[in-house]
Order: sequence, then structure tokens, then C-alpha cells
Amino acid sequence: MKKITVFLYSAVICLSFTIGFAQSRRVAPPTTDTNKKVNRREPQPVATPTPPTENTATQTPPVDENAEVDNSEVITVDTGLVTIPVKVLDRSGRFVGGLKKENFKVTEDNLEQEIAYFSNEQVPFTVALILDMSYSAKFKAEEIQAAALTFINQLRPDDKVMVVSFDEEIYVQCEPTNDRKVLQAAIKSTKISYGTSLYDAMDLVINEKLKKIQGRKAVVLFSDGVDTTSRKAHDMSNLSDALELDALIYPIQYDTFNEVQAMKNKPVIQQPKTPSPIPPKEKSPFPFPFPTKNGGGMGGVGSMDSKGTTVEEYQKADEYLNELAYRTGGRLYKASTTGNLSTAFSNIASELREYYSIGFYPKDEAEQGKKHKIKVRVDQQGVAVKARDSYSIKKK
Repeated sequence: MKKITVFLYSAVICLSFTIGFAQSRRVAPPTTDTNKKVNRREPQPVATPTPPTENTATQTPPVDENAEVDNSEVITVDTGLVTIPVKVLDRSGRFVGGLKKENFKVTEDNLEQEIAYFSNEQVPFTVALILDMSYSAKFKAEEIQAAALTFINQLRPDDKVMVVSFDEEIYVQCEPTNDRKVLQAAIKSTKISYGTSLYDAMDLVINEKLKKIQGRKAVVLFSDGVDTTSRKAHDMSNLSDALELDALIYPIQYDTFNEVQAMKNKPVIQQPKTPSPIPPKEKSPFPFPFPTKNGGGMGGVGSMDSKGTTVEEYQKADEYLNELAYRTGGRLYKASTTGNLSTAFSNIASELREYYSIGFYPKDEAEQGKKHKIKVRVDQQGVAVKARDSYSIKKK
């Protein structure tokens, strides 16, 4: 009996020791328990929004009417917003800066609209620089390039430029960028060639390029306005699209009529397939009228098709370029020498620094495809307001 008692006592002591030892070795539970629910709270947005890129669509938070415009970024707006570039001038024709949203009023079809978007003259522009490089160009390629390079160097550092050139084909030399080295290389890569697809080039820029870009925009078009090889678009489709475009269009027009008539009256010389004994200086520099790259389009090499040479076509070109400027609130410049070509580019660069942008959402009953009258006013005395006077909503 005594032995049994001693045995039980020893067993109890051993069991107590084992339990104590096990507790001292217990491992703390892991910090993350895979069986527990993950915290579903969404991360809070960053306080400073990232400016949108050209090819990325972003959503815009509701506009705070008391918030000041941040000049460091281009504001993203809803595609339903009608945006109007506005220039305010005093009696001496000088730009009136420093105005705010509350200084402006806008009406659509005589009904006052709430201004939902405003940016001052310091917000950067995106400019589409479109260069006509057809054989009818009055200027040499080097002269066109030099004037264009001067233009981009006069823009502000944050302004972006897209370079597009065209002959029969259309070339997007670079997408919008403020990298001056990229822009210089893009401009220098342009070359004179055959054909003139002006309407197709404008269609591409308006409907496929600029509509994807938010913020303040402008088009600078260097051309004589005569089209000979467009296949997709025409002058009236361009002018209709211009009413829906929230960008200024600045055509720089050069007159090539006399040069074209002189070339037209030269005898047409077919270029021989074998070397010719005729000295090169006695040959026509290229067959007239300007052939397309595949030898067609205007009657082919050596044909006397008169497309792009008549008085009527030059009158049409003049009306076309004037209407592009008028419908968008831009301005037409004439260039007959390299001097006033450079001056035109310089004046445009200066004007782009003198525009406000205001926007409103169209009234619910705004009819698609219909032209709507708009009027912009400011509460300042003795000033003139320059802005487009109409817009239309594209039919879906």
C-alpha cells in the first residue's frame, strides 16, 4: 500500500512537470490568420491626382466650384462637356489676363448655362502641327522645317506638340510630347512628295487624335488649302467636324496659284527608263500635274489632268481655310515669304498664351447634329470677347 501511494505521488509530480514544460514552449499564433476575413476597406485615393496621358481615359470627380484651378496639370473633363476657348481684349487689342470663373457668363440658344469647367491662360496647350509637304508647296522643305522649329521653341515648356505631315499619304511623325529633341527630329524627318490629302489629314487629327486628348487644344495647319488625293474625307465633312471640336484651328495659308500655273504650262516630258543625253537642267523637275506615288490619282505620270489647278479650286481652298478658323475661334494667317511665314508661327505661339477655356454641359433637349448658338460675356467694362459662336453635337 505504501508503495502504491509513493507511485501515485511520483506520477502526479511528473504530469505537472510535463504540462508546465509544454506551456513554456507554446508558440504565439501567426500575425495573419488565413481563416479570418480580409479587410475590405478600399484604399483612399491619393490627394494629388495624376494628370491623364493622351491615350488613357480617366474619370473626373465632381467639380468644386470654389476650388482654384491647378495650373500644373491639364484638367480632365467628361466627354459630354462643351469646351470653349475664349480670348478677352481691351480697347487697345491687348489681352486681359487674370480673370476668374465668376467673371464669365455663357448662354446656349439664349439660355444661360452653368459653367462647369474653367482654366486660365496658364494651363498648357496640346498643339497638332500639320504640315503640307506636297509638291505644290511654295516653300522648300528646309524653310518649312526652320519655321516649324522656331514655332515649337516659342511654346511654353509644358505645352505638348503632335507633328503630322502629309502628301498623298499621312504621317504621324510623333504623338503629343513636350520633349524638344523628339519634336525636332520629327519635324526634320518631313519630306516633300507627291499628292495632297489635306482633308484626310484633318479628319485623322480631329476624329482620331484630338478627341482622345483632354484639356486645351489647338491645330496649326500649314497648307495652301488645295486637296487633290483625299479618299476618306472632304471639305464639308472637315467643316462639320470643326463645329464639334473643342480646339482652335490656325491655318497658315500660302498661295501657290501662280507657281502651279507656271508648271502646268511647261511641256510634259516623260522620264525615260534609260539614261538620256538631254542635260538634266533642261528636263522638267517632275511631270505635271503632280503625280501620286503609284502614278495615278491625277491622271498618272505625264498626264494633263488639271485637278488642283483651277481658279475655282483655289477659291474653294480659301473659303475652306477661312471657315476652319472662323468655326473654331482661331485665325487665318497668310504667308508669302519665309519672313512672314516665321512671323505667322510666332504670332500663333503668342496667341496660345492668351486664351481662357470655359465649359458647360449642354441642356438635356440639345438636338444632336443641330447647330447651337453660344455667346460668352465677361463682367468687365471696355473689353471685347473673342470666342466661337456655335457648336453641334455629333449624331450617334
